Amino acid sequence: MRERERLIARIRQIRRASKAADAAQRPPDAEPKPDQLRALEARVEHLEALLQGLQDSVHREGSRQEKRLTDLEARTQPGALGKALSHDARERGL
Repeated sequence: MRERERLIARIRQIRRASKAADAAQRPPDAEPKPDQLRALEARVEHLEALLQGLQDSVHREGSRQEKRLTDLEARTQPGALGKALSHDARERGL
């Protein structure tokens, strides 16, 4: 969680610096045009959809990896490993 909090703080810091730089470059009487606002809104919606897809994908992959590790740990427990080796030896006729 600390890494996430640091990342959020860093993003906020960058956004504040970006806003300050934009305000310094833009003349005070410059207002964004409605077309520009609509284009920006569409872009933000698109980016939000991409971010949501990425979050879903990361969650699915994390769940898949967690299940894989849990299964691996269960199979490598001494009792389960001994049982699997015994079964394999019987099948091979050893």
